[in-house]
Amino acid sequence: MIDHVALQSGLQPDRIAIRDLNTAREWDYAALDQAIGQCAAVLRANPALAHGERVVTLAHNCAELVILHLACARTGLIYVPLNWRLSAAEVESLIEDSDPKLLVGDSCLDAIDSDVPRLSVSELTAAIDKAEPLPHAPFDRDNISLILYTSGTSGKPKGAMLSEKNLDQTAYNFSILGRVTHESVFLCDSPMFHIIGLITNVRPTFMRGAMLIISEGFDAARTLARLGDPDLKVTHYFGVPQMAARLRQEPGYDPEKLRNMTAIFTGGAPHPEADIRAWVDDGISVVDGFGMSESGTTFGMPIERDRILAKAGSVGLGTPSVEARIVDAQGNDCPVDVAGELLLRGDNVTRGYWRREEATIDAFTEDGWFKTGDVACRDADGFYYLVDRKKDMFISGGENVYPAEVEAAFAGMEGVIEAAVVGVPDERWGEVGHLAVVCKEGYAVDMDTVLAWLEPKLARYKLPKHLTLLPALPRTGSGKVQKQELRALLMQKEK
Repeated sequence: MIDHVALQSGLQPDRIAIRDLNTAREWDYAALDQAIGQCAAVLRANPALAHGERVVTLAHNCAELVILHLACARTGLIYVPLNWRLSAAEVESLIEDSDPKLLVGDSCLDAIDSDVPRLSVSELTAAIDKAEPLPHAPFDRDNISLILYTSGTSGKPKGAMLSEKNLDQTAYNFSILGRVTHESVFLCDSPMFHIIGLITNVRPTFMRGAMLIISEGFDAARTLARLGDPDLKVTHYFGVPQMAARLRQEPGYDPEKLRNMTAIFTGGAPHPEADIRAWVDDGISVVDGFGMSESGTTFGMPIERDRILAKAGSVGLGTPSVEARIVDAQGNDCPVDVAGELLLRGDNVTRGYWRREEATIDAFTEDGWFKTGDVACRDADGFYYLVDRKKDMFISGGENVYPAEVEAAFAGMEGVIEAAVVGVPDERWGEVGHLAVVCKEGYAVDMDTVLAWLEPKLARYKLPKHLTLLPALPRTGSGKVQKQELRALLMQKEK
């Protein structure tokens, strides 16, 4: 059994598969298939990389990351991309947890203290160019080929294990929902340590024989210019709602230049209905959807603007392969328009969490449904709406932030009795952290002190943006902090 790149290499070898704007290099499907085979040969020649071993990457977007991931799949290795926005201590912890035999990266690796052998992206590129490609051979698509780390509510990261079968299902789901054809062109600004950047931008593209344009990252003015560039002919673009809003706010925004686009696809955070309607009024389809690291693309809205307006605020429909239920606290199915926890089942869903047996058991019902932790409802037409998050996690600029992790990092500061973090609305980032602190008598902390304490321990996007000193935290009778009451209190103080 061959992969989609190998198939497209036979079907349309001369069609451009990847254009890397960082290096101005291009690969048609024949050349990409060969490069993956060459990279597979480089990996196979390393005696430490036995079947099932992990290869960790820490690097900004580049074509080599795509090539390396697909080569890992062909050779039975597990690809583990890490978030370069994390602190060095956080990255080193994930390296220890994943226990890799090879680190591949760019300058992001310079600050990392690890004894694991490493290879720079430039060294990997040189090795690929010199290698003889490994011939195609069948490989088991049930094998785990990817671990994506996602923080848990305890603050301890969990690695979602995904197989090629899982990733194929995401490619299938989005290619149908997103109207992907062999003439589609994806611009990938999203970081390739996220499911969106590494999978949803990449796998539907290759499944349909389309083109992937790789960017160094989001910059509102530059991204807007590229979306409207008649030579690039971009049809598909992913971003969080805050990125979409910044595109519309750019002085050079002209909807007439975006007419070539199938849609701008958004997710990862709530998208205000007013913003969706503003895009549609400009004649641009902005399509919301829902997915997770653990399940890939799950739901998506239609691209027709009248349908978007009719269901503004919905995350859309699932494909026939997506099984979804909404259940109450007793596990009973909820009626139409009644909110409950969203459960998923299907070939798109993770097999579990790397070396986290208890977390894996907790994530599934006894009959095999994955518990998303999201509260949702479904209308009479089958469209899904996200109502709330069951857990305390909030999303800041498309990044998941877990209060327990921030609270744990804050613990131990002199003069502090207790602290709690909640997410509050923010015009730029969607949500940001608000830290509430109870100090001992005679002590006080300010934001500069808080940031000085937290910055060495946490990624910048996890740092709270607001601070309030309180005499006590609101608690339940059993002693648990009442996060909803705390959030309401803090938002009232901000007014």
